[in-house]
Amino acid sequence: MSDITASEETRLGLARSLEEAPARRELNRMSPRKRLGLTGKHTLLIVLSLLTLAPIVLLLSTTFKTGTDVKVNPFGLFTSFSFENIAKAWTDGHFSDYVLNSVLLSVPSTLLVIVLSTMAGYAFARLPFRGRTVAFYTVVLGLLVPFFTYMIPLFFQLRSLGLLDTLVGVILVLTSTGVSFGTFFMRAFFTDLPTELEQAARIDGASEWQIFYRVMLPLVGSGISALAVFTFLQTWNNFLVPLLYLPGGDFRPLTTGLYQFTSGRELDIGPLAAATLITILPVLVLFVAMQKQVAQGFISGAVKG
Repeated sequence: MSDITASEETRLGLARSLEEAPARRELNRMSPRKRLGLTGKHTLLIVLSLLTLAPIVLLLSTTFKTGTDVKVNPFGLFTSFSFENIAKAWTDGHFSDYVLNSVLLSVPSTLLVIVLSTMAGYAFARLPFRGRTVAFYTVVLGLLVPFFTYMIPLFFQLRSLGLLDTLVGVILVLTSTGVSFGTFFMRAFFTDLPTELEQAARIDGASEWQIFYRVMLPLVGSGISALAVFTFLQTWNNFLVPLLYLPGGDFRPLTTGLYQFTSGRELDIGPLAAATLITILPVLVLFVAMQKQVAQGFISGAVKG
């Protein structure tokens, strides 16, 4: 049994060496100037990675240190371990409520943007109707209009409709700010799909809804995944919309909750670091888990668009 294992390891090692041999030969054939440039690029990437990771490591260290250790040795990394700061931020800072409010705002907004953008993108890409081009560029015009230009009139409009300081009102605002990009993004995916698919489905007697739902929609899964992650990150991290349209504070999400936590009180670095970690941790986990789908979706959309 051991001889078979050793033999397999030898074959795997030989195969690995054969695979790496072309890369080594290519590296050996490089001129010193080209090799120096490649080394410089790698060094720059390593430095940028360290600069990006350093604040996150310091944030983690500060979060899980005791309050006394934070004051005595603020830049010492992981010199102690305690959940004291997280417990203080979670209970005293009411971040348990803020997390729930962020979920109640981000999840419905993301779902609405995906549904509306996917259906609109399909309509603009595959359905011939009069004024389609004008209607599409009218929707895309929303990308060119800054939110700051209409945020004050929108405040009074929401108040007149009774939607100010409500979850429904803020969800509608967050959805409206994401539909323009979502429609533009999903249209690129539907435009590139072959027309033979829908023609074959029509010959088989499929309705327009069945063509969209059963034939076309499964083929743009990477685009939907990328749009979902991007929209969720945007809505989760949005600060201005909840600050303006939730003045009462009953449905305050994490972004405005973190702002409230740091104002009007003595600055305590430990709980503040814990509150920051609670705010960014869900989006970090989501992006790390879905980074392959996001990259694939955006690359495909760029090529197809």
